[in-house]
Amino acid sequence: MIIEVGEKLHIMYRSIYENSTRRHFIGEVIATQGSVCRLHGYVFIYDVKKTEFVKKPEKRTTIMDVAESGYITNVIDSAIVLEDVRYKYAQNVGLIATDEKSFTLNINEFGIKS
Repeated sequence: MIIEVGEKLHIMYRSIYENSTRRHFIGEVIATQGSVCRLHGYVFIYDVKKTEFVKKPEKRTTIMDVAESGYITNVIDSAIVLEDVRYKYAQNVGLIATDEKSFTLNINEFGIKS
């Protein structure tokens, strides 16, 4: 299989409509069958009023077909502590996901700086 149990993924939902809710998910694969994964982790929702992504405090379990065209999926280091990941703006880069230690993921790599 391409995706293995224990791997950690960062998934961005593609917006279908101009005013669609912008959602991201970061979690650990706890089961997989092909590209369909059961993941346990955190949701980040874009808050239009705050103009930033907000991490929901509760962990949740979700099922996604990560090969579906509506998702942009990144495999991240399995040593990352999911609770430590947050979003912030980095000068001359834009929006990044980081644990403020060894992990940094440029959220803008598929478009212009946020």
